[in-house]
Amino acid sequence: MDTQPYDVVIIGSGPGGGTMAWRLAQTGKRILLLERGDYLPRERANWDAEQVFVEGRYQTKEWWYGSDGHRFHPGLHYFVGGNSKVYGAVMLRLRERDFGEIRHPDGISPAWPVGYDVFEPYYQAAEVLFHVHGARGEDPTEPRYSKPYAYPPLNHEPRIQQLYDGLKREGHHPFHLPVGILLDEDGTTALPHSPCIRCDTFDGYPCLTNGKADAQIICVDPALAQHPNLTLWTGAYVERLITDPHGGAVTAVELVRNGERQRVAGNIIVAACGALSSALLMLRSANETHPNGLANKSGLVGRNYMRHNNSIVLAISRTPNETRFQKTLGLNDFYFGSDDWDYPLGHIQMVGKSHGVQIHGEGLPPALRWLPQMPFDWIARHSLDFWLTAEDLPLPQNRVYYDGGHVRLDLTQTNMEGLRRLKQKLRDICGKLDIHPHLFERNLYLGQNVPIGGTAHQAGTLRFGADPETSVLDINCKAHQLDNLYVTDASFFPSIGAVNPTLTIIANALRVADHIIARLG
Repeated sequence: MDTQPYDVVIIGSGPGGGTMAWRLAQTGKRILLLERGDYLPRERANWDAEQVFVEGRYQTKEWWYGSDGHRFHPGLHYFVGGNSKVYGAVMLRLRERDFGEIRHPDGISPAWPVGYDVFEPYYQAAEVLFHVHGARGEDPTEPRYSKPYAYPPLNHEPRIQQLYDGLKREGHHPFHLPVGILLDEDGTTALPHSPCIRCDTFDGYPCLTNGKADAQIICVDPALAQHPNLTLWTGAYVERLITDPHGGAVTAVELVRNGERQRVAGNIIVAACGALSSALLMLRSANETHPNGLANKSGLVGRNYMRHNNSIVLAISRTPNETRFQKTLGLNDFYFGSDDWDYPLGHIQMVGKSHGVQIHGEGLPPALRWLPQMPFDWIARHSLDFWLTAEDLPLPQNRVYYDGGHVRLDLTQTNMEGLRRLKQKLRDICGKLDIHPHLFERNLYLGQNVPIGGTAHQAGTLRFGADPETSVLDINCKAHQLDNLYVTDASFFPSIGAVNPTLTIIANALRVADHIIARLG
């Protein structure tokens, strides 16, 4: 074991861990960043729809088990930058009301132990750090903000501008999606020096031109280049955390690297492996003083898992959709309810353009059997592609854990009626805008026996709160029972809202980093 402890050891290099490393490296303290994977290779397959979506080239090949006993590959990507290497980079703040208690037909979405005011300055900093392009004042649910976006909104391509104008005519409030992207454009054309080229392989793909604002490009690589006190170890799988004899603090991280088992010591340990993997790490680290897993006196480690109720919906238009970069428009008119429903429905946004090979891989629903000879490329060319998100609720029985040496993920769906009604609202809108009313869903994770959306928006397995009986972490995301263990992925979420979680993960990492910096002195 390295006898000289690091000031901070960070496990995981995604948005939570990478952001933490970027911020702490500026202090001059000795920081070690551990990543179980390697750098994602830059290769032509990065932009190959069949390789990425059908073959799952970059997705882990681990087998996990669902509550029905069927096995599946979770939607996890073990690389420097974590899952942000393939995310859609939509950077929405939780709505201000999301921080409070919200009623749903299936129960209550619990309040957060801190309010929106605590997060607002960190949201602002996160938007600047991750080059978020957006426009204030368009979205009626937008929370309070202290400054405008630092980067201008992405321009709509003609077909999406037509959709935007049509929605406005019908009395809706479409808005420019806030996207983390390294783009300089003239109209809808990327300028010669722009890393992003406005391609059709942005959402869900690795970015071959490094134009996506992911954790590797924004945080890890710049921090390594500028701060020699930061060290990155790739291929470092953390097996467990070692505590002192009294179980009051973590003294070492036990890992396997290059086939060798070793231990490294740290004064402060930050777990940022993703909500599922961080919970599993706590469970693997059980010892005599923590027999049910680290920080698990409450029995909540791994429980209250959330992942949103997500659907990808294709609306087939008779007008060809020549759009390449489609992810520029959002709609929150039904976020907190509608005239005919007192409960929240959720969020609608454009998703990356579908390719014929993706649709072919999944087949067509009966509603579209009228199409001649199942022309998958024709469908892709004529589709408008939407991502729908509704909030799910944290239930104790929704959990990740080890069962007979295997990872098991138990999931009971909640609030599906809200998602169903959101789809109906989209269907009604499409009918008025002369888009074919027969919508069908495209399963993002092919061949898996898990609900649509997979584990992309994983959250909630190590919730934070003021009461150690009902939470795993305190309000600074430190484990209640351990003096030096922090968590900065989405596992701290007590509820998830209905917007993409990444900006909140980044903002919270910056918030917790300030707390750790003050502690380090």
